[in-house]
Amino acid sequence: MIAIDYIVEGLKEAIKLLIGFDQEIYEIIFLSLFISTSATIIASIIFIPIGIHLGIKEFKRKRALSRMLYTFMSIPSVVVGLLVAIILSRRGPLGKFDLMYTPKAMIIAQTLLVTPLILGLTYSLAKNRGKEIESIGKTLGAGRKDIILLIIKELKIDLIVNVVTAFSRAISEVGAVMIVGGNIRRKTRVITTTISLMKSMGDYPMAIALGIVLLFISFLVNSIIYKYTGED
Repeated sequence: MIAIDYIVEGLKEAIKLLIGFDQEIYEIIFLSLFISTSATIIASIIFIPIGIHLGIKEFKRKRALSRMLYTFMSIPSVVVGLLVAIILSRRGPLGKFDLMYTPKAMIIAQTLLVTPLILGLTYSLAKNRGKEIESIGKTLGAGRKDIILLIIKELKIDLIVNVVTAFSRAISEVGAVMIVGGNIRRKTRVITTTISLMKSMGDYPMAIALGIVLLFISFLVNSIIYKYTGED
């Protein structure tokens, strides 16, 4: 009974923090959304066209490329974080830019994290469904660039689902942003790293409040996916 009361009280305090528009909590929420959205947009703009090009193009070792892409789609976030940390550290090749423990480093890490997912999903989509669209484009006299744009237009619903899926992974990951961001208060704390920290400190109301927000974001993401895939 005591444990239940403890959970209920924590939930009440969490709701108070959200309803009361606690400044620190909303700073964390907006920073999380900014970093994950920026990373997803950057990766999408660059790698959706590349994924389509690779998917419809015939070349040697295409099967090997497929295996490599699908392997990197599930790469652990801590590995990505470690790689970015090495590159951005003072002794690293980009150390002179002093990006470690900043939101920019976190965007770089999350961009690298979601890139294989966006590239792999787009590649698979174009390989399975892009050939027919490519044939129509060639019949109409379209060039390579026009064909890629045509495929993006025709498969936009599936591409939106892929992008939303990538965003979902970015917003919910912990390892990469923890390593390169350092979880610095009012600077690089995001939802997932704050939940982890608050749990270890025993500050459950803030952890629960941010958990509620993360669940709400997850609900919105899944709602978008269900809407565009036609599922009930």
